[in-house]
Amino acid sequence: MKHSSWFMALIILSLTLSSVSALRGQAAKPATAPPTPSSIDNNPTVMLLRQGHSDGVRAKAARDLGKEGNPATIPALVGALSDPSAKVRREVVSALAQFHQAEVLPPLIQATKDLDGDVRVLGVQSLAGYYSGVTPSAGLTGFVKKNVQRVKGHFEADDTKIDPGVAVDPQVITALIATLKDTRSMQASREAARGLGTLVAKSAVPDLVTTAHSSDTDLAREALNALAKIKDLSAGPQLVDLLDSPNKDVKRDACVTIGILRTNEALPKLQSIFESSPDQKDRVAAMQGLAYLGEKVSVPLFTKALWSEDKNLRQAAAEGMARAADPQSLGELEKAVSVEKDAEVKLAIEFAITALGKQDYLSSLVSELGSKTRGDVARAYLTELARDPAFLPRLYPYLQNQDAGVRKRLCTILMYSGDQSSLEPLDRLSHDPDSDVAAQALRAKRAIRARLEAETPPPKS
Repeated sequence: MKHSSWFMALIILSLTLSSVSALRGQAAKPATAPPTPSSIDNNPTVMLLRQGHSDGVRAKAARDLGKEGNPATIPALVGALSDPSAKVRREVVSALAQFHQAEVLPPLIQATKDLDGDVRVLGVQSLAGYYSGVTPSAGLTGFVKKNVQRVKGHFEADDTKIDPGVAVDPQVITALIATLKDTRSMQASREAARGLGTLVAKSAVPDLVTTAHSSDTDLAREALNALAKIKDLSAGPQLVDLLDSPNKDVKRDACVTIGILRTNEALPKLQSIFESSPDQKDRVAAMQGLAYLGEKVSVPLFTKALWSEDKNLRQAAAEGMARAADPQSLGELEKAVSVEKDAEVKLAIEFAITALGKQDYLSSLVSELGSKTRGDVARAYLTELARDPAFLPRLYPYLQNQDAGVRKRLCTILMYSGDQSSLEPLDRLSHDPDSDVAAQALRAKRAIRARLEAETPPPKS
């Protein structure tokens, strides 16, 4: 019996050691295999999304899946777009927006046709965000409230748009145009207009021109802002009648948009509004439109407005003198910059002096790129100046500026105005110790290369 017990003990010990060895071997193997459909079906969060007993449980499951970011869960989220609860569907769209995979585009397009207006709004925002990087975050309520409040408040133009060279799926544009014309939800239509501007959708210009004449003020203004971003000059003449709009906000936005679109036939009307309107805001908008046109015939108006008590008029006048490029304006600008107290107006005057060929204020303009309040304005001025190939190389030495904010915005300037000569300095900056600067340099390089490829004529056959 003793021998038998000893023998059994050895067998048990041997089996135990074998089991431990096997477990260690399993732990050493990396888990490289992707999740199988069955494992996703058994995912507790997916199960809650499909079978949660309340809308709140299923909505939270959708939100959690968006945070997890596992692409294998996309089919489960797509299936939940048919959930009977609008609350769940809204969270599903927010979750899908977190993925940057082409397979989410069809379901997001589907969301723009949803019966619920907020779902359609999120679908539109998510489609635009797929390309611009500005996506609705998980947690729908705050997102929708923020956008509703923005539309109810004073309209402010924005310059958010996709990088040069980014190709947008035509079906996305088609979906946004359909939403633009869908009268079930004005908010969704407004977001569609905004999205079409963000995506620089030239094919949408005719529909946006029509929408700019909408009786819904906020929708009309979103369409005007979109047209200003797309910059299809053919739209300008079709907007001139809006300079007589009974709605003051639409009229003022039209003044600026028409100027951006270089609609020279509107110059007499803009001049008349500036000289005759009793409304100061109308006069400012007209001056801004004239400033974008930048015609030499307007220089006397610009010169007079440069000394106005209204700082907005002074700023627009300086911008107009920059674009009119009349050398005789230089003396007046130098006199004005020496006494100007307002920082934004002074920046505009420095822009004008630089545009006229004098480089005394270039360093000041570049330094303002690091400003939280005026950095974007300085970026816009320098982007415009850098479109001149002779001016562009003057920016390169500033890429070594100690301020990371300056370096980052210089990358953005080159993204829109750079050329072949910009690639080498951007390549050096792509190794910048600041990760945001390095990323922006790489982004600028991609955009320049895409633009250069688009401008290169195809080889002759």
